[in-house]
Amino acid sequence: MLKERMTPEELAMMTGYSRQTINKWVRKEGWETSPKPGVQGGKARLIHVDEQVRNFIRSTQRAADNTGVYIAAVPDTPLEILLRNSLKEMTASEQKQMTSLLLREGISGLLLRLGIRSAE
Repeated sequence: MLKERMTPEELAMMTGYSRQTINKWVRKEGWETSPKPGVQGGKARLIHVDEQVRNFIRSTQRAADNTGVYIAAVPDTPLEILLRNSLKEMTASEQKQMTSLLLREGISGLLLRLGIRSAE
């Protein structure tokens, strides 16, 4: 369900697109945004979900893709919630480094570094 104001992350989860895609649409389509309360630095924005945004999202829905419905029907596990909240607490630089690590080494490499998986 679309709210009056949503973060790019919320719209991404709901639509099945990436946060980067949502942010690209914000710039390209000229969607109205406002600063997210309580976040320093001015980069965190809330998208005003008006009729223009709703129509655009409807027009971009992937054919025969019910991913958003499926995601909404499956409750998050405590680990997913903890990981998501932890990522939100990281600085942009820390998030970038974590992204690089995951892209470079994958989840196996991350688990190995954390001592959760053996090198066998």
